Amino acid sequence: MMNTDDTVTIYDVAREAGVSMATVSRVVNGNKNVKENTRKKVLEVIDRLDYRPNAVARGLASKKTTTVGVVIPNIANAYFATLAKGIDDIADMYKYNIVLANSDENDEKEINVVNTLFSKQVDGIVFMGYHLTDKIRAEFSRSRTPIVLAGTVDLEHQLPSVNIDYAQATADAVQLLAKHNQKIAFVSGPLVDDINGKIRLSGYKEGLKANGLEFNEGLVFESKYKYEEGYALADRLLNAGATAAYVAEDEIAAGLLNGIADKGVKVPEEFEVITSDDSVVTKFTRPNLTSISQPLYDIGAIAMRMLTKIMHKEDLENREVILNHGIKERQSTK
Repeated sequence: MMNTDDTVTIYDVAREAGVSMATVSRVVNGNKNVKENTRKKVLEVIDRLDYRPNAVARGLASKKTTTVGVVIPNIANAYFATLAKGIDDIADMYKYNIVLANSDENDEKEINVVNTLFSKQVDGIVFMGYHLTDKIRAEFSRSRTPIVLAGTVDLEHQLPSVNIDYAQATADAVQLLAKHNQKIAFVSGPLVDDINGKIRLSGYKEGLKANGLEFNEGLVFESKYKYEEGYALADRLLNAGATAAYVAEDEIAAGLLNGIADKGVKVPEEFEVITSDDSVVTKFTRPNLTSISQPLYDIGAIAMRMLTKIMHKEDLENREVILNHGIKERQSTK
């Protein structure tokens, strides 16, 4: 017989779901050794009974953990690290603790870390990623936990988000490069990522068109978000006849810049480079990298402020915040 007081126990969940208490514990703790249909059944019972593990709920009558999860695709990436700083400062202001989860740019790990955060009963999640997969969307829609995206686009306009206008920013970068170049390469992370293959690529095409330049598929290059990948692309860009490149991520840009220089090609005299994130990486290269400038700290801070409003049941005036960008000219362009 179920407890008649207000406290739902792990025993109640196990009994209702027809599984062992150990299985419930594994589901709650995000253990992967549970069959998918069993996990769904247990989660449904947890939702229905509003079960909160005592260790997580801390006995609070409000059933709030005052903890926010932050999903970051690469904890070592300067772009996301700066965003996370903005998130952390606002979380601290509103007395929320942060649980940082690194997804390693891996779709399966991303699902696991999100489910682990759900199982820890976080009050909300700020999600940063290059791409919203169907699986991650399904997890978000199944959960009642509030989600806000930071530096991440949602082409289906389902989730609140904070970004810049990446298409316009890319077009602006092409505009600058078109002053002295006819063959401008587009270098990005995987084109399957919406931000690259749909948004930035469209901005690149618009920028070319506005400057009377033809789009050439042979000048579009994909890369992993790594310095070494950018370095390895130098040969291919030069062989394709490119004299300039818009690059969608700073580490790739740093690699490309050094790769080109090591081929004996002078930057910016013989080859110009513009990158996208204006992270600290732009100052580490010689010459310093010209970059689209964006308010990285503010993207994180505003995303966290939006999340606090949702968690406190306040209305959001704007669910899709677009912040201003510019171009910070340094020495990698003429």
